[in-house]
Amino acid sequence: MAMTIHVDIVSAEASLFSGVAEYVIVPAAMGEVGIYPRHTQMLTNIKAGSVRIKKPDVAEEELIFVSGGMLEVQPHMITILSDTAIRGKDLDESRALEAKKRAEEAMKNNASTMDYAKAQAELAEAIAQIAAIERLRKHH
Repeated sequence: MAMTIHVDIVSAEASLFSGVAEYVIVPAAMGEVGIYPRHTQMLTNIKAGSVRIKKPDVAEEELIFVSGGMLEVQPHMITILSDTAIRGKDLDESRALEAKKRAEEAMKNNASTMDYAKAQAELAEAIAQIAAIERLRKHH
């Protein structure tokens, strides 16, 4: 049996994953981070994107979209706290495309710097969701 590490992924609404994994790939602020059992301790921000979890004895990685948040790594445990987290199979492509379109329109018609920054953040999240959906399609 492969070595494993415990993983918890929690959003403001619910716990989305609690279990063991052979490895986890997380969209950290400075780029993707691959975490295996006995990884050194780490605390970092994460950006919108796909968390990929390789469970023991399961061929395909499980995908969970996160909108950003915090990643804490201990030698035998990974904790991801995110404002929003959605299981890959629950992502809605039409909703993500509509959010992208709204954000792009808001950026064109920006009334203030604050509105523009909010629209940029919404656009980045929508693009990350669309990328997660495309990654799921490739694996299925």
